[in-house]
Amino acid sequence: MSDVLAVAEHRRGELRDVSAEVITAGRELADALGGDLHLAVVAGDVDAFADELNREGVDAIHTVAAGAEFDHNVYQAAITAMLDDTDAAAVVMPNSVNGLDYAPAVAEEHDLPLVTDAIDFEYDDGLTVTREMYGSKVETTVAVDGDRYALTIREGEWEPATGEGDAAVESAAIDAVESGARVAGFEEVGGGDVDIADADVLVSVGRGIEDEDNLELAEELAEALGATLSASRPIVDSGWLPKNRQVGQSGKVVTPDVYLAVGISGAVQHVTGMKGSDTIIAINNDPNAPIFDIADYGIVGDLFDVVPALIEEFE
Repeated sequence: MSDVLAVAEHRRGELRDVSAEVITAGRELADALGGDLHLAVVAGDVDAFADELNREGVDAIHTVAAGAEFDHNVYQAAITAMLDDTDAAAVVMPNSVNGLDYAPAVAEEHDLPLVTDAIDFEYDDGLTVTREMYGSKVETTVAVDGDRYALTIREGEWEPATGEGDAAVESAAIDAVESGARVAGFEEVGGGDVDIADADVLVSVGRGIEDEDNLELAEELAEALGATLSASRPIVDSGWLPKNRQVGQSGKVVTPDVYLAVGISGAVQHVTGMKGSDTIIAINNDPNAPIFDIADYGIVGDLFDVVPALIEEFE
């Protein structure tokens, strides 16, 4: 057994970014094992999803047309059947609400050791997985016993797979199952005007903005850059911006082309949500702020001097 099965994820008719990331992670593990990468696409518009995910590194795509949204029993049955059919040595799944729903059931049914929330792994005569603990303050490594594995990976830790592939696409049949825990509908809460996870450029503001009235300055900068406004947790906890604007461990994971951190110190809980950004620019008056440790570019200065100058430049 040397093949790997990766599981795609979609929501409200759209593939989630993590679908391309599980391909990268799965390909990495398949290369280490010396096998092929199989991709599972379950429910929704499986033909369109399969076509979009037919990227470099994928050897075969298996689709199961069963419903429009997530259903626990359908996913469990589909992935279990695919593991049986492919005899895969590992299954790689998203560390998402849905992934954490079915992953334990799949692991239990196949008697697989399950490691969740992986941020990295290595294979050298055995699998070692890197995870974070204590609010992302500590990295730990877990040596996994056995020769078959189940993993969930954290979004934003692997580069999305790109390029056009030539994988064979086949429809997989599963026995009819009664519906289990399933998505029955969606309701926007805490403000649903934007999805910061889809933004190419983010201007993110932290407690250095000092006062709610000063948010107007950050909004002007975002407008000048054609960016979306986001925030660290203290801004949301203060009620200055809605929850859907929060970046971080208790907010959203974002991977924009440019992330401009304004008055953000760079606590690990926040960094967890944005360290996958292509380019990180930080503005902070503290030269020792942790945000500068991960920033590609940094400006040490008073944001109330720097931001107006940037607005004037970009306008």
